Amino acid sequence: MAVIRRPFGRNYAFVVAGATFLALLAAAGLRAAPGVLILPLEKSFGWDRGSISLAAAIGIFLYGLTGPFAAALMQSFGVRRTVSLALVLMAVSTGLSAFMTQSWHYVATWGVLAGFGSGAVAMVLGATIVNRWFVARRGLMLGLLTAATATGSLIFLPAMAFIAEHGGWRPVVLTVAAVAAIMAPIAWLLIPERPADIGHKPFGAGEDWEEPPRGSATNALAGAFGALARAGKTRTFWLLFLGFFICGLTTNGLIGVHMIAFCGDRGMPEVRAAGLLALMGLFDLFGTTASGWLTDRYDPRKLLFVYYALRGLSLIYLPYSDFSIVSLSVFAVFYGLDWIATVPPTARLASQAFGDRDGPIVFGWIAAGHQLGAATAAVGAGMIRAAQGQYLQAFVLAGVAGLIAAGASLLIRREVKAMAA
Repeated sequence: MAVIRRPFGRNYAFVVAGATFLALLAAAGLRAAPGVLILPLEKSFGWDRGSISLAAAIGIFLYGLTGPFAAALMQSFGVRRTVSLALVLMAVSTGLSAFMTQSWHYVATWGVLAGFGSGAVAMVLGATIVNRWFVARRGLMLGLLTAATATGSLIFLPAMAFIAEHGGWRPVVLTVAAVAAIMAPIAWLLIPERPADIGHKPFGAGEDWEEPPRGSATNALAGAFGALARAGKTRTFWLLFLGFFICGLTTNGLIGVHMIAFCGDRGMPEVRAAGLLALMGLFDLFGTTASGWLTDRYDPRKLLFVYYALRGLSLIYLPYSDFSIVSLSVFAVFYGLDWIATVPPTARLASQAFGDRDGPIVFGWIAAGHQLGAATAAVGAGMIRAAQGQYLQAFVLAGVAGLIAAGASLLIRREVKAMAA
């Protein structure tokens, strides 16, 4: 195969990281949109909040479940093809939802199809790109790519809330579809399969670096389940899975889906509530990037303990606060710094335990736990709100779960060995 050289030499790895960041932005905007759509869909169709939350929960769950298979597919079918096709699926599914008239249409488009599509453009993509294109600064780069999910909320949420408030739900879904459609060709053009394909080595690789063997084009399914079978025999995997289950439960599923509606219950306009989430996204950009820097230097287990403990305490505090602009702003800054700061240390522990080849796939399974937890919170909090008329119990339970995750993080063994494939 002819080598097509690109500019910037080994620094082209940062171009790949930039294109990946943009793709992750598009997926983040899609996954953030259901939180904005709850109130407009209630007004337009009269659907109850539990039914609307079900679509969000299914989408979140499939978003996570797709991860390990997407990671294996990227090794066999290719990163560029997998990501580009996923973005096309995201554009088509959300675009079709503009014609929905029944709640099951929302479940089929935003729940099932968009869930599968966005699952291939998620944390496993960042882990795969970092492992493939970087030897140095892996923690920092994974922190930056992970922060794309927060930055996606920062960019999209206030705008989507403004559009929804003035134009209803349909312009929102068309906007998300357009962004995904634009990103598909950008990903195809800017993301080569591997550094060797453009005549380079990964950033930070020494002269003695050798490219690892490439996967077979027919073993994606076997690769995903094989990595799970090997990892499932270790305590490290299940502790990381539990932690990430609670991570998803306390972030995407609860805050991401229900925070705007929760603020609406307390009398806050939708655009202002979306601005609050955007503020969290802004500070998460710094928090997650800093977490990547810290992961390169400190014990990831201790970092996870601090992140989960602080998150749990903040969630217990929130429903008892006075909901003034000062208290909410303090919560947004504090919680935002901690939103998904757990990703770099979790990915580092997975890579250390299961190796560079199995590591991204195993991390995909761990990320599936994240989305399973998020789906649980998305539908569970909606059911609690429908039954009790308030979110108090949902936030307290999530806070207690965060404290449990903090304790579990310290039980992970400090020294682990990479497993043979």
